[in-house]
Amino acid sequence: MDYVSALVPPVVMAAFFIGLVVTIVKSQGGPNKAKEDAVVDAALAGAEAARQSRRDT
Repeated sequence: MDYVSALVPPVVMAAFFIGLVVTIVKSQGGPNKAKEDAVVDAALAGAEAARQSRRDT
């Protein structure tokens, strides 16, 4: 029975990891994609503006 107790933790972790990957893949795109893209675009624009203002001064 030692082999069962040795195999249970890796199997549980593998099942959890597979579930995590499936959840991440399913949450990509869809209605949230536009909001996520807008947030990234705003952050990039802010960084670019900060870099421009530092270069101008």
